Amino acid sequence: MAPFEALYDRRCRSPIGWFEVGEVALIGHEFVHEAIEKVRPIRERLKTTQSQQKSYVDVRRRDLEFEVHNWVYLKISPMKGVMRFGKKGKLSLYHILRRVGKVSYELELPNELASVHPDFHVSLLKKCVGDPTTIVPLKVMAIKKNLSYEEILVKILDRQVKKLRNKEVASVKVLWRNQLIEGST
Repeated sequence: MAPFEALYDRRCRSPIGWFEVGEVALIGHEFVHEAIEKVRPIRERLKTTQSQQKSYVDVRRRDLEFEVHNWVYLKISPMKGVMRFGKKGKLSLYHILRRVGKVSYELELPNELASVHPDFHVSLLKKCVGDPTTIVPLKVMAIKKNLSYEEILVKILDRQVKKLRNKEVASVKVLWRNQLIEGST
């Protein structure tokens, strides 16, 4: 049984199956013109639907291009709940070595990811806004085994007291050892 027949309990009445199995049909120019007239509205509806779908896609599509030697974030786990490269759902910062095709780039991966192919599709990359050289290396910060580190006060930059209805709240702006002035809290 054909899939259409199984779903709708009747035979498909396409130009190929308009006649029954035992029926003999005369094929002539009238038959061809009739088939063309039935196919024309179908094509018009398909074209309308395709243009609607294209308009939906074009709104969300972004044409991303990166330059060689730029820094980009790589989403190393594109599917939810899938563990790849030992990390889950993280964005990691990598350097672009070269452009491979119209939509793929080769990244400079660390030695622990040597088994991973270095070419990635542009949809997995995100532009790095800012200067990655300002990132403090982890070795300088002395990170402990439980992934914490100790902040050391360098200087108190500002003090202020905010008055609320019933109380006063004191705020102090502090510059920490491993932060820039913009990172003060």
